[in-house]
Amino acid sequence: MGRDTGAGTFGSARTGRLKRESGLAERETSAGGPDTPDVPDGQKDPESDGRRLRRSRNREAVVDALLALYSEGNLDPSAADVAERSGLSPRSLFRYFTDVDDLARAAIARQYAILQPMAVVALDLDAPLEVRVKSLVERRVNVFETVGKVGLVARLRAPFEPVIADQLKDIRTQLRAQIEDLFPEELKALGMTRGPAVLAAIDTLCTFEAYHLWRGDQGIEMAEITALMTDSILALLGQPPT
Repeated sequence: MGRDTGAGTFGSARTGRLKRESGLAERETSAGGPDTPDVPDGQKDPESDGRRLRRSRNREAVVDALLALYSEGNLDPSAADVAERSGLSPRSLFRYFTDVDDLARAAIARQYAILQPMAVVALDLDAPLEVRVKSLVERRVNVFETVGKVGLVARLRAPFEPVIADQLKDIRTQLRAQIEDLFPEELKALGMTRGPAVLAAIDTLCTFEAYHLWRGDQGIEMAEITALMTDSILALLGQPPT
């Protein structure tokens, strides 16, 4: 009986820390914000509920505006840019976020929360190697195409934002563990020295950084990148592409 690799945040049964410890999407974009106390149902004030709903909608509008600006190539938008896109005043932005960095963290967290389910590879380990490789590559390519400029912003901000740096570290750990979980027997068969080296090579091939280099700097089309990644992983695992 084969094992299903669909467990865990990114399809890895070993690591589920992203949602537990770095669940910024839940903390940063909650309806009432971190300073809103819980009120028993019987004591809820309709006016307060209305304020919380407006706050939640406005926060969502601001985050959506920032993500839209990122997607258009504006990687360092001003408060005025975000306010104009969201339909709010620049001053009102900071009723919902401490500063621009706080807003950027919330936007990045939102994007990664959306991407988490997309990265899961739910396959039985008895599936043929080529099927597992193609499924992994398809998921990664879709995720990297979707994350787009937000991935660049996250990496630009990580050296100065410990929260973002920690989140990226968790994501990389989970994605690497996913590879280990998908190809355990193949990696084991390569031996104590070769196996870890091949794992590292596959992990590097399947990163956002590699994909961005191919797609952005080298202008390679998505279909060609998909074929390149698939053939390279199969060769590394000892099965030449057909």
